[in-house]
Amino acid sequence: MIKGKIETLEGLYNDGVLKKDEYEKRVILFHKQLDKIGKKPAKPKMHDRLFKWLITAFTEEFFKHYFPGVKTGKYLFIDKEFINRYETLKDSLEGDLFLIMEVEINGQMENVVIQIEHQSKRKDMGSQVFEYLCYAWLLKKRPVWSIVIFTDEALWRKDVSDAYWYGYDSSHTKQYHKFDIIKVNKEFSGDLIKRKSIFCKLLSLKANDRGVDRVELVRDIYRSVSELQEKLSNDQLLMIEQWVNYYNKIPDERFQELKKEVGMSFVATTISEHYYNEGKIEGEIEGEIKGEIKGEIKGEIKSLERLYREGLLAQREYEKRIKPLKEQLDDMVYSG
Repeated sequence: MIKGKIETLEGLYNDGVLKKDEYEKRVILFHKQLDKIGKKPAKPKMHDRLFKWLITAFTEEFFKHYFPGVKTGKYLFIDKEFINRYETLKDSLEGDLFLIMEVEINGQMENVVIQIEHQSKRKDMGSQVFEYLCYAWLLKKRPVWSIVIFTDEALWRKDVSDAYWYGYDSSHTKQYHKFDIIKVNKEFSGDLIKRKSIFCKLLSLKANDRGVDRVELVRDIYRSVSELQEKLSNDQLLMIEQWVNYYNKIPDERFQELKKEVGMSFVATTISEHYYNEGKIEGEIEGEIKGEIKGEIKGEIKSLERLYREGLLAQREYEKRIKPLKEQLDDMVYSG
């Protein structure tokens, strides 16, 4: 029943009927109720997963910014392999936000586990970090580098521990697992926005923005994106659009005006059309191979599903456009 209410709120929010502040206020109360009655941990929401998307879209810039002294080379994300290997742990991992990677570090392939703590509370992550280290080591039997990122807005007076005591030897010498901790809002927006890196500019919206005009932050980000647009992939452009949409903290009317001023409305439209046309092309090729015109319909359905999944198509518009396509496809199937 509570889950149904949460889904209803999400639908209202996605359709633009419910404002972000009101949505978050209500949905947090429902999740607290779920926790009290012992339900599974809530899955991180889209806005929580944005930081994971930021790292996957700008991986090299992530390492250059936070770990400039570490020389990284080729890399591969192995989250799916990790989850498939530990199928029995799926329920316990459901509320966790993490990235598992194979990364070339100083010429040697190593595993990197990045855990993202998105809750607005300060807590010791040592036990959980060590647990992930063990799983990651068993997966590939390679050295593991553990990183924890705190993305919440709380300001710390004291840092959390970056070590976990996991054992000792015969002389009772304690053995610790050390890991890196990143607190995003330890940095200042005014410093990050001055960097050339798009990754750093985007971080400015999550950093300490004391004394900074957020309209100017967004304006600077969009100007830089406009200048580098040809060098950015569609996935990166879409990620940027989603990130700024969620973290801008500007009145919506002013935000829409700003997007028009710097031409970002056109960029978002271009991305949407790209994905839509990409799906249609895939469908047309599939249709030619199978000798069926339904390939084109499947392509249109696929592109609409992708736009809806990425938040570029409202639920009502999605349902309105996809229903006749599915009906047409069903008619073709039944008619042979």
